[in-house]
Amino acid sequence: MLGVGVGTMALVVVLSVFNGLEEFQRGLFKSFDADLKISPAQGKRFDCPPQLLAKLRKIEGIKSINQVIEENVLIRYRDAQMVVNLKGVDDNFLKQDRLQKTLIDGKLKLKENGISHAIVGSGVAITLGVDVDAFFTPLEVWYPRNTNAKTLDFTASDAFNKMSLIPAGVFSIEQQYDDNYIFAPLTFAQNLFDYANERTSLEIQVFDNEQISKIQKSIKETLGEAFIVQNQDEQHASLLRAIKIEKLFVFLTLTFIIGIASFNIFFSLSMLAIEKKEDVKTLYAIGANTRMIQKIFLSEGAIVAFSGAIVGLTLGFTLCWLQQTYGLVSMGIVGALIDAYPVKMQFWDFFFTALVVVIITLIASYFPAKKAAS
Repeated sequence: MLGVGVGTMALVVVLSVFNGLEEFQRGLFKSFDADLKISPAQGKRFDCPPQLLAKLRKIEGIKSINQVIEENVLIRYRDAQMVVNLKGVDDNFLKQDRLQKTLIDGKLKLKENGISHAIVGSGVAITLGVDVDAFFTPLEVWYPRNTNAKTLDFTASDAFNKMSLIPAGVFSIEQQYDDNYIFAPLTFAQNLFDYANERTSLEIQVFDNEQISKIQKSIKETLGEAFIVQNQDEQHASLLRAIKIEKLFVFLTLTFIIGIASFNIFFSLSMLAIEKKEDVKTLYAIGANTRMIQKIFLSEGAIVAFSGAIVGLTLGFTLCWLQQTYGLVSMGIVGALIDAYPVKMQFWDFFFTALVVVIITLIASYFPAKKAAS
């Protein structure tokens, strides 16, 4: 019973930790990504006339639309330089409050008194040594001009578009974003990249998250096959798929360990059948049949299975609740985004764990029961 209980507890705890990690990743995405993202099915950019935006605004449930131009650029600040992903966003971006909780220095502003400002990732700020209080030290942004490659002289200063941004704030979400992104006004990105009405994507914010699937379907029907419409999970499908696959393999591995532990039940019941051979004969003599003898040994296996499963599920639930409430097991990483391992309990994890444990232990009990009856 103890062996089955410990295996069950371990399975519940590990699956709950994977659920917590998956939920934590989704929380990071919400700070950076919109509810829905519209991008071209082919190519990098698409024409975005006012008529297209008007069509989208007619769809029920859409709260705001953020126009985005995103490209890699070279950033120079004082004596340092690096390549980053510049994301040009319109005025709706700041109204969505997506970076409000992630701001660690400065202010959230993209334009003031006609001057373009930048919101910089913390990793970028550290690499370049950005000081948001140094108003007279701008970020120099360089981007290659769209010129014929045969005639382009890369050593000439006119081979690049060069513009300046004043660093206004620093955000910190996660290393993937902090080390690679800066935000700038949409008009700044238009001028730097020589875009007219073209955009690389549109970001949609909705009123009700429960209606995202319905709104996503409506957008697809409105725009047709020329565009890809993705929710937050689909925008990071590869990462979430990797977490689910890892969770599946951990489930199979621990199930295999429980299967090995069930051999204890098999051997215990086999020895019991040998020890109780004379008692079985007596039971046959007073009228017991083969089915009854099997049922006796199967019942003992079932007691072990259900007792172990109940104890394991109870201990697993208790440990997960303690971790959720008090954060007993820390991440052990200085400066981590969370102090303790995230945990999220799900009913189906408990259900399938109990089901697998009971099935394995009952199978292990069947053969000794059959042997005892014969």
